[in-house]
Amino acid sequence: MEQAVPPTASRYEIATVAGGCFWCLEAVYDQMQGVVSVESGYIGGQVDAPTYEAVCSGTTGHAEAVRINFDPAIVSHRELLEVLFVIHDPTTLNRQGHDSGTQYRSAIFFHTPEQQQMAEDVIAAITKEGLYPDPIVTQVVPAGIWYEAEPYHQEYFMRHPFEGYCTAVVLPKVIKFRKLFTAKLKP
Repeated sequence: MEQAVPPTASRYEIATVAGGCFWCLEAVYDQMQGVVSVESGYIGGQVDAPTYEAVCSGTTGHAEAVRINFDPAIVSHRELLEVLFVIHDPTTLNRQGHDSGTQYRSAIFFHTPEQQQMAEDVIAAITKEGLYPDPIVTQVVPAGIWYEAEPYHQEYFMRHPFEGYCTAVVLPKVIKFRKLFTAKLKP
């Protein structure tokens, strides 16, 4: 499903981020206070209506990403980005763990000039703090056309918590989020 600007209730905002497999990001953000919904999908490529198989081939230019519908009265865009920089490695170009290819790149797809500035500010602050020994390679780029991933990718971790990839890769990120952001967990 192609959408240039996602429909939302007027009080909600959209954040779109990439940082490896979208199952990991979705599983974390689903548990965060103020997050209304999280959708896995594809963004940043040159092919119309890409499929998972095409994106995985690395030939479409799309990143696996999540689109987060959030209530800014409860959680800020900055807080969403701070979580992103804890649950993935922003210093590895086109790679997260064993997942490699441009579809696994680290990226923030901004929807407004304010989101762009916030992303640049967060990256500058993390760089200044020296949180990572290597340079941050996270792209900060305008959000383009969003393509919702196939239905079987939505809520994947929730539906398959004991699947091998989920226990080995997704669950450790969920545990890390829960440990470091306890106050931000949904009740």
